[in-house]
Amino acid sequence: MRGVRMWDAARRVMGLAVLAVLGACGGGGGGGVALPLAAPAATAGDPIVASSTVAGQCAAPRNGVDPDTGAAFPDQPGSVETEKAWVRGWIDETYLWFDEVPTNLVAANYATPIDYFNVLKTPALTASGRPKDRFHFTADTASYRALTQSGIDIGYGFELALLSAAPPRDVRVAFLEPGSPAAQQGIVRGTKLITIDGIDVAAGTDVAGLNAALNPAKVGETHSFSLRAPDGSERALSLTATSITRTPVQNVKTIATAGGPVGYMLFNEHLATAEVQLVGAVNQLKSAGIADLVIDMRYNGGGYLDVASELAYMVAPDAATNGTVFERMQFNRKNPFHVTPAQATLPFYSTSRGYSVPAGQPLPKLGLSRVTVLTGPDTCSASESVVNSLRGVGVTVNLVGGATCGKPYGFFPQDNCGTTYFAIQFQGVNQQGFGDYGDGFAPTCAVADDFDHALGDPAEGRLAAALTLQGTGACPAAGASKADITRSKAEAGGTPYLVRSPVREIRLVSPPANAP
Repeated sequence: MRGVRMWDAARRVMGLAVLAVLGACGGGGGGGVALPLAAPAATAGDPIVASSTVAGQCAAPRNGVDPDTGAAFPDQPGSVETEKAWVRGWIDETYLWFDEVPTNLVAANYATPIDYFNVLKTPALTASGRPKDRFHFTADTASYRALTQSGIDIGYGFELALLSAAPPRDVRVAFLEPGSPAAQQGIVRGTKLITIDGIDVAAGTDVAGLNAALNPAKVGETHSFSLRAPDGSERALSLTATSITRTPVQNVKTIATAGGPVGYMLFNEHLATAEVQLVGAVNQLKSAGIADLVIDMRYNGGGYLDVASELAYMVAPDAATNGTVFERMQFNRKNPFHVTPAQATLPFYSTSRGYSVPAGQPLPKLGLSRVTVLTGPDTCSASESVVNSLRGVGVTVNLVGGATCGKPYGFFPQDNCGTTYFAIQFQGVNQQGFGDYGDGFAPTCAVADDFDHALGDPAEGRLAAALTLQGTGACPAAGASKADITRSKAEAGGTPYLVRSPVREIRLVSPPANAP
C-alpha cells in the first residue's frame, strides 16, 4: 500500500472506560483513557541520543516475520531504558513542537516507554484554552496494521455516542454497520443502552463489567443488553461479538427539492475501502443529475489523506483543482524526514490511488462550486482537510451541525518494539496557506445532533437544516426542545462524544523513500 496511510487500527480501547474517566474529572479530550500522570519533581532531563542508535533495542524482542515488510522483525535484545531513549530521541527529532517539550522530564520516573511518551509533548494551549496537542497517543502495532488495512474489528456493529459521561450517563447508538449483529437485531440509531449484563449503564459502578461487554476480546463472546428505542419501547436481547468489516460510505441517495435533486451520502471513515465506495457513490449521484450535495461527515474522524484528496477532487470543478494544492505539509525546522517541497505537497488526485480501485483510473467528477457538510465534534483530521482544501480553491463549503474537532495535524506513525507511536509531525495547510484551525471550524448553521431520526432522513435535524440552507440561503431557527438543549451540551466546546479510539481521529502519511 502506497501514499497516505491513515487511520486507526488499534482495537477500540476506550469503550466505557471513557465513562469512568470523564465521570471522575468532568471533561474530555481528544482520545486516551488513562488519567494523566503527575509531573515528576525533576530539575534536569536526561541526555538525548539519536533515535537510530537505540531503535529496535527491545525489552521483549519480537520473533518471526514482519507482515509489512516480509522480512524478519528488526528487534534486538534491549531494555525498557533503551526503548525510553528511543522515544526521547524520536520526539526531539520529529515532533512538530519539539522545542516546546519540557526539558526536566526524567525517563526513570516513568514505568514504561508509553508512560514516558505520554508526557513528551507541548504544554501549550489553543486560543480557547484547550491543549494544543490533544492527539498524542500509541497503539499496539499488530492491531493497528490489521485495522488500517482491512477495516476489520471485533464487536457488535454499532457505534456509540456518549451524550452524558457523568451519572446519570446517557449512551446512544449513533449508527450501525450493515449486516452486523446489532443491525440484524433491528437496533436503530438513537437506541439508548439501559443495562449491560444486568449492570445499570446510567448509574452503575461496575465500569469494568461495562467495558468488558462493550469491548469483547474475541469473536463469539455473548453479552446481554436492555435497550430503549427512540419510540420509548424497551426490550432485552443478547449480542454475540463477531468480526466487523466497516462500511465507510453508506446510504447514498437523492432527495427531491424545489431547487432540483440533492445528493446525500454518509461518509464515516477514510478507510482504504472508502475509495471504491466513494467512486461508486459519485457515479450514482452524477447519473442522477444532482444540483447540490450534502456529505454527512459528522462522525468521520479521519483516515487516508489520499482518499480525502480524491473526494475533494470528485466534488469540485476542474478549474478549482487543476494544478492546485490539496494540502501542503509543514514540518519542524529540522525537516526530519528530508522532505522536498514536491513531496510535502499533496495535489487534488484526479486518478485512483490503488487502495481499493486499481491505481490510475480517472475519477468521476461532480463539478460543484458549492457543497454542504454535516459536522460535529467528531468530524476530525482528514475530514477537516476536505473542508479546508475545498475552501482553499474557492469552493463554498457550508457546515451544518457543530464545530469540528480542530486537528490540522498529522503523523508518520512509527513502530518500535511492537508499539506504534503517533507524535504530531506536520501541520497541513491548503492552497492559500491556511491551516490554523486548532479549535475547529465553526458551523455555518449550528444544529444539534438529532438521535430521533435515521441518518439520511430528510427530517433529521442536521440534514433538514442543510436542505433549508441550500434552498433559502438562510439557517433555520434554532430548536429549543429539551432534547436539543441536552445534545447541544454534549457537543459543547467541541468535545467528541463518540466512544472510539484516538486512532480514528487522525490523518497519516507514509514517510518519503529518502527518510532516514
